[in-house]
Amino acid sequence: MYKTGILIMSDKGARGEREDRSGQQIRELLGVKYSIDYYKMIPDEKDQIKQEICHACDDLSLALLLTSGGTGFSERDVTPDATMEVIEKPAMGIPEAMRYYGLQKTPKAMLSRAVAGIRGKTLVINLPGSVRGVQESLEAVSPVLDHALDIIKGTATECGQG
Repeated sequence: MYKTGILIMSDKGARGEREDRSGQQIRELLGVKYSIDYYKMIPDEKDQIKQEICHACDDLSLALLLTSGGTGFSERDVTPDATMEVIEKPAMGIPEAMRYYGLQKTPKAMLSRAVAGIRGKTLVINLPGSVRGVQESLEAVSPVLDHALDIIKGTATECGQG
């Protein structure tokens, strides 16, 4: 079982003006291999996002931290910027795969600025804020997610496929 966290960025949600549907979608899609050990909703504030990502990775020792929201073009969308400032190794193929998968359904997928990377032993992946965006992004990465986490943890036995 992978120790997992969900961090939602939403100004309205943090003020109690909007229900968090993307976090619910993440929980539903992850399945039984992932235990949700951390969940928090915060406003789109860069310093607070950085602080929460560091806390989830460094203090809680999560295997996986999924963020949702703040990945677009608006002035308040700063999740990728905050994430880039605190990760140690970028994992560029993950958001590339999410965008490619999303582009098969809508051209708006190219407007995502989502990033992914590793901090310590935690894989951090930015997901869109919409339920549909969360679903499609997790569908895109789910075939390799367990293996990626095992590599980071040091328990993967074989990376090559015949």
